Amino acid sequence: MYSLTKIANVADCDALITWAEKEKSDLAFKKISVERITTNYSSTSVEIEAILQGVVAEIAAVETVLGILPEGPTKDSEEKRKKRLEYKRFLLENRKESYGSVALLEKELDLERINKELSEVDVFISGVATHKTAL
Repeated sequence: MYSLTKIANVADCDALITWAEKEKSDLAFKKISVERITTNYSSTSVEIEAILQGVVAEIAAVETVLGILPEGPTKDSEEKRKKRLEYKRFLLENRKESYGSVALLEKELDLERINKELSEVDVFISGVATHKTAL
């Protein structure tokens, strides 16, 4: 798989192993980071969805009240409340796009790729170590 036969001395093997161990360490750190982000996205998307559903229900209730209120300060107040709720819904929908299912799946893919890279680095280190022993 790797052109290890081209490595002719132990020092080169040691250099390759040192380099690969650093790569492995960097990937392990990246994995921890992506795991945390993935967990955060998962819980955040559920939280945002729950809040969004509450806001949508509140908008529906305010619209019902607005339909029966006579003109006046109370109706004006409820119309302003509805505008604030619609803005809050807008913000939540935008956050949902950032932390929603698509973003979660992207992070899960990143995590899976890191896991595969870590496995391949282990295979590389093992191959170099075996070649080193043969020298």
